[in-house]
Formats: sequence, structure tokens, C-alpha cells
Amino acid sequence: MALAAFILVACGKEKAHYVRNIGDGESTPTMLTYDVATFISDSGYTKYKITTPLWAMYEESREPFWRFPDGLELEQYDRALVPQARMRCDSAHYLSQRRVWRLDGNVVMVNTMHDTFMTQQVYWDQGLRKVYSDSFIHIVRSDRVIEGYGFESDEQMTEYTVNRPTAIFPVARRERSAPDSDTVI
Repeated sequence: MALAAFILVACGKEKAHYVRNIGDGESTPTMLTYDVATFISDSGYTKYKITTPLWAMYEESREPFWRFPDGLELEQYDRALVPQARMRCDSAHYLSQRRVWRLDGNVVMVNTMHDTFMTQQVYWDQGLRKVYSDSFIHIVRSDRVIEGYGFESDEQMTEYTVNRPTAIFPVARRERSAPDSDTVI
């Protein structure tokens, strides 16, 4: 009988234990994850892939945040899982309650129209569905190169305004034509 009681107690529900963070929440992460490659879905469809060497979560901070100190790469997919847009940066910071991203250092974003945006710092406010920066921006499109200081855009980076443009260069595309009869090949 004592053996049966011991087995019942031993097979019972395991009690969860919470270990309090001994740090101050601002400088000690609640979770560290290395070599991350994760997919994010929306309405049953895979939308994004995030890859980063280090993901540090500070959920016990006064304002919870995530840090990606060694860089971050993001790829956006269509419903057929074909990559449509991508982004990379040297480091990133995410305010998880406000849903605001700050991307820092060699930020390169390529939108669905294959326009390339290069800058040193970008903010993405998911609540407002807006991307913006006050930093120098270099945009390469199929028909021109645009440079300036600061920009504001929709989340897809397809509708944007450069706040203080400093240069717009047309891109000359050579059209191939049939050689003339006098042309020596």
C-alpha cells in the first residue's frame, strides 16, 4: 500500500518553479538565445524569417525590450514562400510593449519592387505601420538614385518620402540594338 501511495505522489503533476532574475532587469537578460533562425506566421501563412547570432530578451525591464547586438536579418515571403523583401543590420533593439524597432549600423532594406535602401539607423513602428529615419538615406531604384536626410515610408517601403533630398541621379540604361551594317563586330 505504501508503494502505491509513493507511485501516485511521484507520478503527480510536476510543480513549476520560477527563478527570479537576480539582476536589475535592465542589464541582465531574462533569456539569451544563440544562433536563431525562426519563422513568423500571420493568419496561417509564413510571412517572415528572422536570423540572428544572439537574441537577448529583457522582459523584467521597466520597459521590456529585446536586443540583437550581433545583427539581424529578416526575409519576407509571399503566400507561396517565395522571398519578396529582405532587411539586414548590424544590431537591432525592439521595444516589445510599444512594438517599435530600431535598426542600427549598415541597414540595408530591399522592398518588393527591388528598390534598395541604405542608411545607418531606421525605426519601424508596427502600431503606426510606418518606417522612418532622420539619418542619411541612399535609395537605388531601377530608374534613379535618390539621396537625402531622413525619410518616412509605409511598412512595405513602397510609398515613401525623402525629407531633405540632396541628390537625384537618373540611371541611364543602355538599350541593346541590332548592329548597323557598317559596324564591325
